[in-house]
Amino acid sequence: MDDQHNSESNTNMVTSIHYVIDSSSASPSSHPPSSKSYDSNKSPVNISGNANGITNGNHAPPTTTKPFNNEMSGNKKKHKILFLDAYDSFSNNITSLLTTLLHGVDVYVLSIDSPLLDPTSPDFHNRFRRELAQYTAVVCGPGPGSPDNEADVGLMNYVWQLTAGSGLLPVLGICLGFQSLVKYGGGEVKRLKRGLHGMVREVLHRSDSDCGNGNGDGNIFHDVKPFKATLYHSLCGDIGQHEVSEADWKEERGGAKWKAIQGKCPELLPLAWVEEERENGEVERILMGVLHLRKPFWGLQYHPESVCTEQEGNKVIENWFKEALRWNEEQGRMVVEVAEGERLAHQATKPSLLSRLQVPVGDDEQTTSSTATTGETNKIWWERIGRRPEYRSVAVRLPHGVQVSDVVEELGLDGSDKVVVLESANAAATASARADVRGRYSIIAAELDEALRLEYHTGNEYATLKLQNVNGLQVDLSERVFLASYGGIWGLVASFQEMRSLGSGVELPDLPFLGGFVGFITYEQGLSDIDIHLENRQHHRPDVCLAWVTKSVIIDHTLGLVHIQELYSSDTDVDDDAWMRSIADRLVSTSPHHQHQLFNDLPSPAKKAKTRRPSTSTSIQTPLTKEYEAKVKACQEFIAAGDSYELCLTDQTKITRPLSDAIPSTTSQEHKASQQRPTSPTFNRKQQQRRRSSSSLVPTTTSTPVPSSWHLYKTLRSRQPAPFASYLRLGGVTLVSASPERFLTYDRRGRCSMRPMKGTVRKSESVSTLEQAEKILHVPKEEAENLMIVDLVRHDLHSICGAGNVEVSDLLKVEEYQSVFQMITVIEGQLPSPSSSHQDGNNGKKYTGLDVLAASLPPGSMTGAPKKRSCELLQQIEQHRERSLYSGVVGYMCVTGRGDWSVTIRSLFRWDDERVTVQGQGEQDGQQSEEEHEVWHIGAGGAVTILSTPEGEREEMFTKLAGPLRVFADLG
Repeated sequence: MDDQHNSESNTNMVTSIHYVIDSSSASPSSHPPSSKSYDSNKSPVNISGNANGITNGNHAPPTTTKPFNNEMSGNKKKHKILFLDAYDSFSNNITSLLTTLLHGVDVYVLSIDSPLLDPTSPDFHNRFRRELAQYTAVVCGPGPGSPDNEADVGLMNYVWQLTAGSGLLPVLGICLGFQSLVKYGGGEVKRLKRGLHGMVREVLHRSDSDCGNGNGDGNIFHDVKPFKATLYHSLCGDIGQHEVSEADWKEERGGAKWKAIQGKCPELLPLAWVEEERENGEVERILMGVLHLRKPFWGLQYHPESVCTEQEGNKVIENWFKEALRWNEEQGRMVVEVAEGERLAHQATKPSLLSRLQVPVGDDEQTTSSTATTGETNKIWWERIGRRPEYRSVAVRLPHGVQVSDVVEELGLDGSDKVVVLESANAAATASARADVRGRYSIIAAELDEALRLEYHTGNEYATLKLQNVNGLQVDLSERVFLASYGGIWGLVASFQEMRSLGSGVELPDLPFLGGFVGFITYEQGLSDIDIHLENRQHHRPDVCLAWVTKSVIIDHTLGLVHIQELYSSDTDVDDDAWMRSIADRLVSTSPHHQHQLFNDLPSPAKKAKTRRPSTSTSIQTPLTKEYEAKVKACQEFIAAGDSYELCLTDQTKITRPLSDAIPSTTSQEHKASQQRPTSPTFNRKQQQRRRSSSSLVPTTTSTPVPSSWHLYKTLRSRQPAPFASYLRLGGVTLVSASPERFLTYDRRGRCSMRPMKGTVRKSESVSTLEQAEKILHVPKEEAENLMIVDLVRHDLHSICGAGNVEVSDLLKVEEYQSVFQMITVIEGQLPSPSSSHQDGNNGKKYTGLDVLAASLPPGSMTGAPKKRSCELLQQIEQHRERSLYSGVVGYMCVTGRGDWSVTIRSLFRWDDERVTVQGQGEQDGQQSEEEHEVWHIGAGGAVTILSTPEGEREEMFTKLAGPLRVFADLG
């Protein structure tokens, strides 16, 4: 293969591979469904570790039990279950389990504090009973908080108060819902001696049918074999179990553990327990299942929907629904049928972004215009850009030894104020990471001065669309687009993308990106997406910044090819490939010497220390050790109180240093200068080298040039090569990232994949092999950290993909990177097809990967669970300091429907408008002077659980900080 590679690289310099595609001939909604099955209760899962007792759970091969009979009550219409949502991040997993396990039951969702049902309203009870009458049964779900706080359980309290003459119906409480039932039955809710979040334990239960309630009915654990289940709680139900003597407790048949405790909770019959042995040798008796003896109420403390709850536990849910149907039949209770619009609850799956638009798009737009010509004429400038795109490309062999950084420099982008590079920096076969975590492609956006840019500041009623140049002429167009008719920022993005889609019915090259949106989304935008209000923002920087890229360079590291490509419109663009040929000619003669030459231009840190005054040197402010440890303890207090299962705490390091890169300017003089850059393949290479050096090393008021952000990136990528590295200067920000974590990827057929990363160990002499790392990471604390985010991500995917369309393909897998080992899990989902979308009341409007992106922000691996409450707590603990790009995402969404986004970690960023003034002495005359410095930020942190130690979390934070921070020490 090596000989063949060398032979090819020495023949013709340019290999032409042309694609000319007219998207108008294909329907953008004709994506064929994936052939892969995504049944979340039947698909196998590959599990790498078992320190926590983790097994195949709900992804094990199906049991041989008979299918659940959905018509056992004699009613042939589909049963409906109401799920009361307490804002948990596992709720959609429960609704999916109910839908798939109970074979077609429709599940509707109503929040515990729904504004449609106000308890202070005079007609509240009548309206609530009318709503409940439409359902076969109710499930009161898990959530943060405690039943002692009325706001945490909301409508659940009114469910338990129902009586036979006022709407009583079967109910199952899970976790918080279970605890709420225990409190209603006379019990107390107390703190565990230590929380059990993400812990997998064996559930002790009675499998015989006789519950001791006199009629032999109600035991939902009947005929259930022993199984293990996932626990997510720090509070527990107390029905007086610790007052029972050890002898009475251990009695096998008819023992006290299986009887209602008359002096405490005579109406609550225990069905299941976990006996947790503590460090002091004591055994904590933790109630896991309960039956109310007077009403059709059941409760489960464990999480039946978790990926690590064994499938045998599914029988408990099946038994519960059989009991619910039996009770309804015995009581003669009839479910009231109503029209869909009269129901207060909504379906578990969110409607697609395209279905929520109040503006015409695609075929709808065609029918609202009298003629196509009139429709185009009436459009404002940004609506006409890039519509009905066509595609063309040229491919050349990448010269031996040339890296992505060399290509960037050859194109003159290293000194540009607008650049996006998405690099698989560890793609080389010699990288330490295994092949399965090495990226294959790198993407370089070109000609961004002529790319339309969409910017949105969270909280605004509008987004801004900008265009600086058109065909080399400065135009500086800007337009505010109000978002009300789009349903928000993501509706605008979906609409814009849909009108410029290259449909799947045409032949396309198998490349990840042909053109489309590229950019970043901040953590704060994610907070807004989950309805968290942001206060006192002192800036108007973009939280969403996306450039519409029509010219790009794709590097295939596996085949050693460079694809130069562009999207164009035959109506408006020049129909030739001059730009592609020019770039191709330049790249085939590129050599790798640029990198070494540029680094030789840099003075050593030691020399700089002698010439630059201390007052104007780089200043680094890291988190204070004791303060960070105090924040860890604050997190653990919230966790112990039941407010969160896991909190992903972060902190920021602030670096100030003399100005490096030139700040973007839109003055005509600068624009004129930019037009003088050589673009033909015959330019003088020495002139280009001088230009590149002057743009990369910007003089300051000191005598020593300061390494540019591009130098920072090259240093970081060489120290920490990562599969999702990125260098970005866009929207007034500069990002330098060596992220190892993929957030979300999706293909043209709607298959989505998320890859949360939790569990880190630094490489060292004592931990140098994968086997050694696995021993360290496959422990309960690390596995629980990962598992909680896995179940959260499943919840996010279920909200769009729907029931039965999500699976875990790799669970708790340890991977090797340049400087660390990481534990990851892969979760996959399949978007609904347009036909099923129509059946689900989505008006036939297709789902896209953007739906999943919008529904999943901010990344769960950076928040904790439950997501919303955890983010609110983290804002408080982190003192409302913005994370900005850190904890956000960077990536692209292609015109083909593909997309790939990474979590912005292991990174540093700088805003152009953030400066500080430093007092110093002039180097020539010793006089006092002022100098402006730029400010860089590095975020780092880790997931805090009940098993964390303040010292351990502090060490993990500094471990993650070390890599990005080291570049400033390396470059001075």
